[in-house]
Amino acid sequence: MNTDRMKTNWTSTNCLPAARLAFTLGLAFCLASTAAVPVLIAQPFARKPFAGQTRGPAQRIVHGRVEDKSGAGIKGAVVYLKDDRSSQVKSAIADDDGGYRFVQLSLNTDYELWAQVESKRSPTKSISSFDSKPDITITLKIDQ
Repeated sequence: MNTDRMKTNWTSTNCLPAARLAFTLGLAFCLASTAAVPVLIAQPFARKPFAGQTRGPAQRIVHGRVEDKSGAGIKGAVVYLKDDRSSQVKSAIADDDGGYRFVQLSLNTDYELWAQVESKRSPTKSISSFDSKPDITITLKIDQ
């Protein structure tokens, strides 16, 4: 901790000498009008997270298009996303352009992704937990 900076903060806030202990704890009692007012001195005490720490769970987004063999989007195709850990399956309906989107997915889980329209199905695509990209785009092709 930089003590010169603390001294600068101490003197620049015109705090009473009796409040020196409170200052070392992050509070300084300064004279404002006729009352002693606590002032939070955050700058010398601000800390960055340790290496490897994150702010909340890491999440992934998987999105893309469902297309026919000519590359046109297939409206209304059902896109399935299977969590290989729990075997839970989520589904989404492709929009007017064949677009789909799955959000708030774990980076630490493997997934399988495929699309289906009527009796036709796309090949299954795998998403590995070893792939650390938080945003994955996958085009699913269905031969119609």
